[in-house]
Amino acid sequence: MTQQSLRLPEQNSVTLVGRLTRDPELRFTTKGSAMCRFDLAVNRRYKDATSGEWKDDTSFLPVVVWGDAANRCGERLKKGLPVHVEGRLQSRNWETKEGQKRTSIEVIARRVQFLSKVTTDAGDAEIESAETPETAPKATGAPAQAASSDEEIPF
Repeated sequence: MTQQSLRLPEQNSVTLVGRLTRDPELRFTTKGSAMCRFDLAVNRRYKDATSGEWKDDTSFLPVVVWGDAANRCGERLKKGLPVHVEGRLQSRNWETKEGQKRTSIEVIARRVQFLSKVTTDAGDAEIESAETPETAPKATGAPAQAASSDEEIPF
């Protein structure tokens, strides 16, 4: 089998839970599309093999959100708040004013779920999420029908 005939499944999916390291930046493109950028601190706790101590390893990841979800993130998120982010990785290349080539990787969010409780006008606390249009649930107009027994579940 040659390398050209080998077909690998392509998957670029990221799921993260962390806290914002600073307030989000909400900007708009020249065509009026909203873009929100924030940095996420994600911790990994592990036990050091030599000392037996528990240690924390923190990664700082830039996240970009587009569209209506960007507006909601810009309005509701603040430094230190926890979020759950689903998205994909994207690399960017650019050149500095001094002519040095740079590369960075950022998360392009499809869905951002706010993990802190938001108090509604009715006084109820709820968890809110922001989704980009391509991943938001579509309203069909018909109520969902529940399966009447386990035999009807198709798996």
